[in-house]
Order: sequence, then C-alpha cells, then structure tokens
Amino acid sequence: MSETLNARATLDRLWKPGCDFLGSEVAILGGAMSWVSERHLVSAISNAGGFGVIACGAMSPERLEEEIVATQAMTKRPFGVNLITMHPELDRLVDVCLAHNVSHIVLAGGVPNSATIRKVRDGGARAIGFAPALALGKRLVRMGIEALIIEGSEAGGHVGPVSLTVLAQEILPHIRDVPVFVAGGLGRGDAILSYLEQGAAGAQLGTLFAASEESIAHENFKKAFLRANARDAVTTVQLDELFPVIPVRGLSNEGGRRYARLQGEALQKFQSGELTKEEAQLSIEHYWAGALRRAVIEGDVETGSVMAGQSVGMVKEVRPVAEIIATLVEQAVDAIKQRETRIHAPG
Repeated sequence: MSETLNARATLDRLWKPGCDFLGSEVAILGGAMSWVSERHLVSAISNAGGFGVIACGAMSPERLEEEIVATQAMTKRPFGVNLITMHPELDRLVDVCLAHNVSHIVLAGGVPNSATIRKVRDGGARAIGFAPALALGKRLVRMGIEALIIEGSEAGGHVGPVSLTVLAQEILPHIRDVPVFVAGGLGRGDAILSYLEQGAAGAQLGTLFAASEESIAHENFKKAFLRANARDAVTTVQLDELFPVIPVRGLSNEGGRRYARLQGEALQKFQSGELTKEEAQLSIEHYWAGALRRAVIEGDVETGSVMAGQSVGMVKEVRPVAEIIATLVEQAVDAIKQRETRIHAPG
C-alpha cells in the first residue's frame, strides 16, 4: 500500500504544474472534437477529475453560449472552450466565454493575434495555444500565451506533419516558463508518464474519450473504433499544391476516398473557370463539417468522416469516462512502482 501511495505522490508531483494551471485533480485534458466534445462529454471529464474542453468549431456565439450554460449546469468544476482563430466571429465568441466566466480558452486552428490573447487574459481567462514547432512556441509565449499544447501527427482530425516523439524532444527541454501539454496518439498512462518525466505538465487525449459511454457519438461510430487498428487511422492526401489542405486523420473508408475525388473535381472546375480559386478552396474545406456530422451524429461510418487518432487501436471497449481516467492513472502509478522495484532489486 505504501508503495502505491508513494508512486501516486510521485505522479502528482510530476503533473502538479498542469493540475495547478487547469484547476483539476489530474492533468488530463479532453481533446476538443467537433460534434463530440459537447456538454455531456465535457462535464463527464471535468467531474471525473480531468479537464473537459468544449469544441466550438463553427458554432455561432448564440449556440456556444447555450452549450456553455448547459455544461455549467452539469459540472461545477473548471472546463475550457476551444475556439478556432479563423472563425469570422472570434471576438464575439471570446466575449461569450468571458461573460460566462469560462476559466480557460484554447485558441486553435492558426496563430492567434496579440489582441485576442490580451482580450482573453484581460477578461480573466487563461489563454492556451498550440505549438507545432519550437520557434512558434517561443513566439506564442512572448505574445502572452500562458500554456501550450504540442500535438503530434498521431492525433485524430486536422494534424500537423511531425510526430509527438519528435515534438517533445524539440520543445520540452527548451520551454519551461509555461506549462506544456502533450497530445497525439496517447492511450496509456505509462506513456503519459514518460512525457511528464521529460518536462510535460500533462496530456490531452481525444480518441479514448470519443468512444466513452458519455460520448454522444453514434453507436456505429464507437463500434468502428472498437474494430479499428492503429494502421486504420490514416491521413488524407493533398492532390495539388494549388489547393493546400491540412491533413485529416481518420479511419480509412469511402468518405476519405470521396474527399480525394472532391479535390480533383474542385481543381477541374477552377481550371475550367467554373469556380474561382476561393470558391474551389471553400468547397474542399466545407466537406469535413458535413462528413464529420454524418459519422458522429447519424452513424454513417462509411461515407462520413470517422476522425480518430492512431491510439484507436487501444480502444477495446466502450467505458465510462471516470473509468478511463482511473485506468490511465493506475497505469502511470504501476509504471512508477515497477521502476522503483527494478532500481532496488538486489544484484
């Protein structure tokens, strides 16, 4: 028993900077997933001691306000809101968060400007940003960002080109003045522990929570996760550099193949003068909003977009959020105990 208590004390010491920053019992954030990270999942994560994050996505300010109020009715613990910096009503969305005393705002989908960061902080919330490279991470800290998330290409949804293994080596030794949370492909507590020991303040997970009991995702969506292996979570390809697209990682299906064809059709329509470059680009980017909803809400996992990280291969059953978090903690504690046993073993 004392070994377990000592190991848990070690874990708590390692992620104390993350817990202190988030105001949570464990430094585990829920990744913001459109259509999935809403009131039920977000409140469940926060109630279980983690830190839930609402995915605003393309929501209007009015719709976001409704979601925040509903989440606050389901949990008294802190949670955050993820805002896309390219949203045309970003300022109003920030106002909504501040008006309802949201404690943390995650600025994602691009580099936030200094005015937005200042507005978040002046309004009393904590500002979190994404750093896909060391130089950008340092720049964001200088701009006033109070914590960073480094997300590897193993993650689900829109991803960058670099794995978490490399990002952690590049960034963690050099950014110590703000908490840095790791994300991408994480499915076990012992893996989280290894990044904490490298200097991370905590971890963000999405795929495990998307398949939880509290997730409103369609039963078909969750079953697709249970069937999948890590290699089934693939990224989309860019057909032509004329229309740059951010890779999206999801389970291989007809929807992904259809996306490739859509890019080809948009390119042809642009070249023939049927569409402007902006219209063609928009037709490509709009695909995902509808495709993701079809999979998550309607259960169309064949032509919809089943966004999932490579950790999907570790999803073996649909479990309550509290059980998922407890297992992650247990795995980290067991790893610490095993290491102590090896260190003190005779001979």
